[in-house]
Amino acid sequence: MERDAIVIVPTYNERENLEPLVNRLLSLPLAVDLLVVDDNSPDGTGQLADALAAKNEQVQVLHRPGKAGLGRAYCAGFQWALARQYEFIFEMDGDFSHNPSDIPALHQGARQGDLALGSRYCNGIRVINWPLKRLMLSLTAAKYVHLITGMPFSDPTGGFKCFRRRALQSIDLQAVRSNGYSFQIEMTHKIWRQGMKILEVPIIFTDRFQGSSKMSGHIVWEAIWVTWRLLAQNGWRRSPRLKK
Repeated sequence: MERDAIVIVPTYNERENLEPLVNRLLSLPLAVDLLVVDDNSPDGTGQLADALAAKNEQVQVLHRPGKAGLGRAYCAGFQWALARQYEFIFEMDGDFSHNPSDIPALHQGARQGDLALGSRYCNGIRVINWPLKRLMLSLTAAKYVHLITGMPFSDPTGGFKCFRRRALQSIDLQAVRSNGYSFQIEMTHKIWRQGMKILEVPIIFTDRFQGSSKMSGHIVWEAIWVTWRLLAQNGWRRSPRLKK
């Protein structure tokens, strides 16, 4: 079966989650390939990914020499996928906080535009297993991003997305500087300010039950100042420069 969609999953110490995730992705009604971008995980995630790839041609692995951040991992994966002519390119976490069952809905959303954003807050709050402090931080960040940049999205820091090929091709991936949650804001803003069509798709987010969160104070502060840099790049406009 010919496949035009690929799911990119960056990993660092996700060995316990990887095989169940691969099984879920390969059992979806929508045929997708999977690219695991592993940052030389000490727990052997990369070696497990190689073993899974050897058993199934839908699984590919991109090894990187060390932990260099979420943004760099995704950009490496995007470049890999663009070089292989995929039309729909997903990004999702490897810890089951993103439900693989939402992938067909995101795919359908991307077919109607240039980027589909999986939203935890569109038409209500759908977050499971998060402490109130984390939820309030996320909601406050969404309001902050809207206030500074003007982007009208309910969940600009979410990391479950489906890009059309043309949307990623419109971005100089080498110039994307953000690495934490601000990476999600920057990618969406670069597409939105060109006037491309972005749709929000409701998803259910479940915080990880295994492993540890990558959240840190540095990630929060990076997101705070990156919004101002994006506003400046857009000529201090709080709306797209172009309408397509």
